[in-house]
Amino acid sequence: MDLAETEEEREFRAGLRAWLAKTLPELPPRPSPDDWPGRRAYDLGWQRRLYDAGYAGLHWPAAAGGRGAGPARHLAFLEEAERAGAPYVGANFVGLLHAGPTIAAEGTPAQRARWLPPVLRGEEVWCQGFSEPGAGSDLASLRTRAVRDGDAYVVTGSKVWTSHAEIADWCELLVRTGPDAPRHRGLTWLAMPMDAPGVTVRPLRTLAGSAEFAEVFLDGVRVPVAYRVGAEDDGWRVTMTTLSFERGTAFAGEVVACRRTLGALARAARANGRWDDTVLRRRLGRLAAEFAALWRLTQWNVSAAERTGGVPGAGGSVFKLAYSQARQELYDAAAEVLGADALALEEEWVRERLSSLSYTIAAGTSQIQHTIVAERILGLPKGR
Repeated sequence: MDLAETEEEREFRAGLRAWLAKTLPELPPRPSPDDWPGRRAYDLGWQRRLYDAGYAGLHWPAAAGGRGAGPARHLAFLEEAERAGAPYVGANFVGLLHAGPTIAAEGTPAQRARWLPPVLRGEEVWCQGFSEPGAGSDLASLRTRAVRDGDAYVVTGSKVWTSHAEIADWCELLVRTGPDAPRHRGLTWLAMPMDAPGVTVRPLRTLAGSAEFAEVFLDGVRVPVAYRVGAEDDGWRVTMTTLSFERGTAFAGEVVACRRTLGALARAARANGRWDDTVLRRRLGRLAAEFAALWRLTQWNVSAAERTGGVPGAGGSVFKLAYSQARQELYDAAAEVLGADALALEEEWVRERLSSLSYTIAAGTSQIQHTIVAERILGLPKGR
């Protein structure tokens, strides 16, 4: 990939920068971190503004309702949005960054027409129903059952750590349809409406005080067969597509945000005298180099995905490993800069530090990513 921008791409960046400068001051105040209904309304409102201005789904294929723009515009959008302090995807994370791309890659034309436009227009929120009690990152061990009954599946079981379940309209749900098949087979990917009878959501409060996760209990929930993405019992392959997006590109915008936070940390350290600590200065310098390298890796992953049909490859696991660790180290450094204020929950950096503890678990633990890198990139023998 040639990283030098063309004249057309420079014009795109300038137009986007001007639009952001005009639009951001018009936004209403952001709701509190724990006001999820308010955050849903705020995040969907921002997504609608992006859609109306032609900036929604920039890198999605045109056949899926996107703009079909190349990786250069996608990356330019991430840089400019973060530089301007634009809202993050927030409640739209699952729909925009992995359920939507999965349906674009694996869904039928009718499924793309039904589910993708509302995501891009900021009308519907998705949650992720993969993890289960006793089967966190080991998805092949999941036990939630779906039994075919005419034109529907009857789903029974439970999920945990379900992102945004409390405010979601749809759930990307992984279920077992072939109980006698080997554990990596007999799985099916379903789109489940969250208002279906038999769905119960119980929010989980995290260490940082947020309730963005939930337990979801499924008691005889009927999901139409037409809502199945991919073939029955082929859910493992479809899920690998979902996880490729989640690990390969979904965190790309957060790398830009971390670089901005790093700059703010340096300014805060100069202001409160912590900058005189040479150990801290070296730590911030090393983190600056790591996030610069992560952004280059992001550019490589996005470019590689474009060349191979839009689905990121195993390189996403390299990114996920390094990013998870760097993010935790970033907010550990923030605690050093804050000093005694590092115990104050009202400080944004303190909440982010507590949240960062989950990053080496979320989207597949670091142990899972090590295994993927060993087997799929280094070609080492598979474990038994």
